[in-house]
Amino acid sequence: MTSIPLRVNVFPGGFNWPLFVGIEKQFFARERIAPELQETTGSVAQMTGLAAADCDIAMTAFDNVVAYVEGQGEAPIGPQPEFFAFLGSDDSFLSLVAQAKIGRVQELRGRSLSVDAATTGYAFVLFDLLEQAGLKREDYSLFRIGGMAQRFADLCRGGCAATLLSTPYDLLAEERGLRIIAPVARPYQGNVAATRRSWAEAHPDLVRGFIRTYVAALRWLCDPANTTEGCAILEHNVPGMTSGLARAGHARMFSAGRGFFRDGRIDEAGAQKVLELRSHHAAERRLLRTLSKYVDLRYWEAAMAP
Repeated sequence: MTSIPLRVNVFPGGFNWPLFVGIEKQFFARERIAPELQETTGSVAQMTGLAAADCDIAMTAFDNVVAYVEGQGEAPIGPQPEFFAFLGSDDSFLSLVAQAKIGRVQELRGRSLSVDAATTGYAFVLFDLLEQAGLKREDYSLFRIGGMAQRFADLCRGGCAATLLSTPYDLLAEERGLRIIAPVARPYQGNVAATRRSWAEAHPDLVRGFIRTYVAALRWLCDPANTTEGCAILEHNVPGMTSGLARAGHARMFSAGRGFFRDGRIDEAGAQKVLELRSHHAAERRLLRTLSKYVDLRYWEAAMAP
C-alpha cells in the first residue's frame, strides 16, 4: 500500500533521535507514513512555515506554540489560534554553556548571550536562570543567532559568551573545551509535536500514526538491547557525532526521570512551568493558565488506546 507523505519541520540535532529511528527501523512505514524532515534555521522560519502550511507538523519548543497562539511570537504573522501541541517529546535537555574561562552564571554580567529569538522558545528559560543568579535584563546583551546548530557554531568560534544548548550539543561543546555552568531545572516541557487544528481535523489518522510511531521509537531506544544500533543511527544522522558522544548522549537523554519522555504524553507540570515563565518574563505581561488553549490530548489518547 502507498505511504502518505508527511512534512515534518525540525531543528537539526540529536533531539530528533526518535524520528531518525522511526525512519530507519521502518516504524513510519508500518503506519503507511513517508516522512520528509525539513531542517529549519530558527523558530521564526519554522512558525512562519507552519502558519503558511509549508509543513504539516513542527517539532518545536512548547513555548513557541504558546507564544504564537498568544500573538507574542517574533515572526510578524499575528496570533495563530490554529496552533496546538499534541505530543510531548522531552524536557528540553537544556544546559547553559559558556566559554571556557566562565565558571559561574554571575560571570555573565556585562557579556553577550545568544538566543534563537528573544520572545519565544527557550529565551525565558535563559532569563529565569540569569534572574535567579541576580542578573537583570540590562546586565547582559542578547543576540539573535538562530537555532541550536547556529548558536553552537557561534559559541565554538568565540562569538557570544554563553547560550542554552540541548544534548548532544552540550556534550559536543564540552569536547571542544567549553563549559556547562548550569543545568535547567525540571519539570519543563521542551520539544513537542505541533500542528494546525484544521489540518489535524482533516488528517486524524496521520496524527495518530505519527504519535504511535514516535512512541514506538522511544520505547525501542529505551531498550538496552538496542543501544548500540541506536547510537549508530544517531552518529550517521548528526554531523560531528562520534560513537562515544552518542553513548554519552544516550545515557543523558534516556536517564531515569529526565530527557525523553517514555510515553509521548505532554507533561502537564512541565507545560504549566512554560506558561509560568512566559507570564513572568514576556514583554506583554499576561497571566497564562489554560493548557487546553495550546494542547489537545485527544489524538494522543486515541493513538495510545488499547
